[in-house]
Amino acid sequence: MAEHRSMQRGALLDAARSLLSEGGTEALTFPALAERTGLARSSVYEYFRSRAAVVEELCEVDFPVWAAEVSTAMERAGTPEGKVEAYVREQLSLVGDRRHRAVVAISASELDAGAREKIRAAHGGLVAMIVEALADMGHTEPRLAAMLLQGVVDAAVRRIELGAAEDPSAITEAAVSMALRGVSG
Repeated sequence: MAEHRSMQRGALLDAARSLLSEGGTEALTFPALAERTGLARSSVYEYFRSRAAVVEELCEVDFPVWAAEVSTAMERAGTPEGKVEAYVREQLSLVGDRRHRAVVAISASELDAGAREKIRAAHGGLVAMIVEALADMGHTEPRLAAMLLQGVVDAAVRRIELGAAEDPSAITEAAVSMALRGVSG
């Protein structure tokens, strides 16, 4: 029975990922989850008490996995510049991934404090790594630089998500160049 419940929970989370990646947080409703999984709506409530609870669990499951992929790519890089490049490239390479799209949709939405805290904690680990790399590069304000760098990454993510005129690889190269060389390119 427990195994069956965990399979259904997994199916609900997977349906939630799809709904989020297709239509953002507005698309994530209990009727839609019920329809996607073939469960009765009342069954969905047995697993999750609210939309926020679904989102929170997705954050708990997906965000650390995604953060670990970025962190692994950074650890493989030998130099501080290489780490910064890996930080940008890896985040952008995950854009098409449903888990990442769900995380992006979630980050953009109103979350309860608990879910926000979990995202911040996972994100904090990444930011700490990038702050360290920027400090190693001689930045006098590495925390500020890290926040601005993440802003560049977020803008590039949105640009790719929108299916902008530029090829995703061109957007990635521009973001990497900006991260490493500033606007002087």
